[in-house]
Amino acid sequence: MIVIKTQEQISKMKEAGKILADCHHEIRNMIKPGVTTWEIDQFAQKFIEKNGAIAEQIGYNGYPYATCASVNDVICHGFPKKEPLKNGDIVTIDMVVNLNGWLADSAWSYAVGTVSEVARQLLDDAKESLYIGIEQAIVGNRIGDISNAVQRFGESKGYGVVRQFIGHGIGSKMHEEPQVPHYGPAGRGPQLKEGMVFTIEPMLNTGGYMAVIDSDGWTARTKDGSLSAQYEHTIAITKDGPLILTNQNS
Repeated sequence: MIVIKTQEQISKMKEAGKILADCHHEIRNMIKPGVTTWEIDQFAQKFIEKNGAIAEQIGYNGYPYATCASVNDVICHGFPKKEPLKNGDIVTIDMVVNLNGWLADSAWSYAVGTVSEVARQLLDDAKESLYIGIEQAIVGNRIGDISNAVQRFGESKGYGVVRQFIGHGIGSKMHEEPQVPHYGPAGRGPQLKEGMVFTIEPMLNTGGYMAVIDSDGWTARTKDGSLSAQYEHTIAITKDGPLILTNQNS
């Protein structure tokens, strides 16, 4: 069942999103060769808690960290590590903030030092694919319109568009209905209605779209070892168009 949120509930989620966005702003300044994703994770947890919120990922299905930190060929759900990031790496930091029982979820990919042209283009295109999906998030459209727009853009640029991991509804729980794939035909799936809140979080690979899971049961890598990048926002459907609750520009 898709839970429709009230304006008050969406406002509470936007407050959680503000903390999350502010945390990403700080993390952006931390990203450089030599820093570890463990240090980033420790910072994020302290930042979230200092702002009166909870790092919701800790303990979720046994996950032990405040963030997911996915480097180079890791698509998502990477564990923070004490291994320093190197010049030329790319890293995605994903986190969920719980403020007074209402959640926001956002991932962002970062360049570490000077990256290759291939990596830079991947970052640019993965971010653009997110906003192309968001453009379709309007009352009367269907989930498939978002999915198809992301897939068509990603594949037109030669990327593998990941299928194993998708966006999702969010509210007082981290994962709610609807499911939001980043591939598939337009015009399918639930119709978008005012008050729906969900994530759009495309993951693009420079190679194929297939993923494999490490022995830790969480870390998902590209099957062919290619680079992967992901950008994610939590959005609300409003009569005036999509409202980004994790907007980093405000």
